[in-house]
Amino acid sequence: YKAILKNLSKVSGYKKLTAELLAKKELKPNEGKKEDPAHPAIYPTGNLPERELDDSERKVWDLVIRRFMAVFGEPAVRQSMKVYINVNGHRFHLRGRQTLEERWLRFYGPYVRSEEVLLPPIKEGQTVTVKRVILEDKFTKPPPRYNPGSLLKRMEEAEIGTKATRAGIIQTLYDRKYIREERMIVTDLGFEVLEVLEKHCPAVVSIKLTRELEERMNKIQLNSEKRENILVNAVEILKPVVEKLKENEKVIGEQLSKAIKRARIEERTIGTCPVCKTGKLMILYSRKTGKRFIGCTNYFKNLCKTSFPLPQRGTVRPTGRNCRRCNWPTVRVKIKGRRPWTLCFNPDCPLKEERRKSD
Repeated sequence: YKAILKNLSKVSGYKKLTAELLAKKELKPNEGKKEDPAHPAIYPTGNLPERELDDSERKVWDLVIRRFMAVFGEPAVRQSMKVYINVNGHRFHLRGRQTLEERWLRFYGPYVRSEEVLLPPIKEGQTVTVKRVILEDKFTKPPPRYNPGSLLKRMEEAEIGTKATRAGIIQTLYDRKYIREERMIVTDLGFEVLEVLEKHCPAVVSIKLTRELEERMNKIQLNSEKRENILVNAVEILKPVVEKLKENEKVIGEQLSKAIKRARIEERTIGTCPVCKTGKLMILYSRKTGKRFIGCTNYFKNLCKTSFPLPQRGTVRPTGRNCRRCNWPTVRVKIKGRRPWTLCFNPDCPLKEERRKSD
């Protein structure tokens, strides 16, 4: 550790911090309770960059170095104070927080958040003047939707998967179209798959079963149990599950097949045709050119010839929302290397004219 810190001291930004650590009699890192052999800690080698780093590279390098130094720091000292105030029999409270001694926080610098809420000097029994009363009518809010980061954290808390597999599990949910968007929305297909499996084979979607199998696999990794014993036990656990699936194979297959067909249609259905008012606008493909476009389902009945062009690259998905200006249905376009955007395909949309004038 000392050799690494000595090399890092050659960088002006770390000189004072490394000197403080090198002055210690013993450099002992603060280690967590858990170990993960598959993901050892990342720390600097002490080698300095041979070329000038770009902004992103420098930020990552700085984060790793500061984290490395912080693990040798002493515990920080924080003070928390709660003050109760009696106003005509009604109890109110104030809460203050402040850092008394930064210690390891100084090493971690910009990568740690410590909320500082300073209260004025207050003594027990002191009389205070109420200058203003603000009455707010608030309601409890539903929990926010998961995003990939918050779902990873929840999976870790529920012990579903491992650090190496959790991100892959989430990506599979996207790939199979069980969920969509950054703020995750469960698709109709996702709901139907869950309902079918819960009805015919609930063990498949059991968190308890998944956790039990993961724990046993971890024992193999930690060499606390023999691989053969774990595999025999896993077969015993999974055998009745597979038998239940086999027993209901036909029913499950039929229901999932119908769900997938409905999902494919819904994935391409944009909304009611604003021209004929009776057909549905869908993402279609030309038999001659293979190009995609938006067309009305009444075209096949010779009742409506409405169609609109679409970008040929990237993915196009219905948003389920209408344009705020013309009230036509909209789609979301994602092209690699570009920021996703919402497209109103109405050629006469007032919003397009406003944008042309502003440009």
